Amino acid sequence: MRPRVSQPVVTRYAGRRNDGRLFVALLLLLGLIGLYTSRQHTTEPRGALSGRARVLDGDSIEIAHARIRLAGIDAPEWDQTCLDGKGQPWACGRAAARELERHIAGGRLTCRSGGVDKYRRILAICFAPDGSDINAWMVRQGWAVAFGDVGDYRSEEHEAEAARRGMWAGSFLLPAQWRRHHP
Repeated sequence: MRPRVSQPVVTRYAGRRNDGRLFVALLLLLGLIGLYTSRQHTTEPRGALSGRARVLDGDSIEIAHARIRLAGIDAPEWDQTCLDGKGQPWACGRAAARELERHIAGGRLTCRSGGVDKYRRILAICFAPDGSDINAWMVRQGWAVAFGDVGDYRSEEHEAEAARRGMWAGSFLLPAQWRRHHP
């Protein structure tokens, strides 16, 4: 007599194979969801961002929960101090943020995105309702320095230095140098 293979054994085996397919499909679905989520948080937004800005520091703002780094400029860090004309320390980082806040005065800004930085902040040039460049204003007033190639605010920096405005009234470490000394 021959041994018979019972049907439940075949069914059990087919069920296991289907469980494996289900597991692979679930993994693929989770991977696609993860990829979609990652791309949503790392890609630059389409078009211009517009709205009321909240100042985070002298070169960073937030509009509608989007963190924006003002491109082409570098302002002193929040805790950075500078020396005034008499050699006395003063909180130039806090002053830069305060002056940006005062200049914006709760108005709506429009920011043109130019990419995303390594901290996933949107790099942008921002404009006041009258069309004036906020980034250029910060450099022209001596509350930031020109940084990188975006916007090329070198002429505004030379103007601020010659007029001894803001940080240029005394001496200071460039913000990038200050960050290297204060990690």
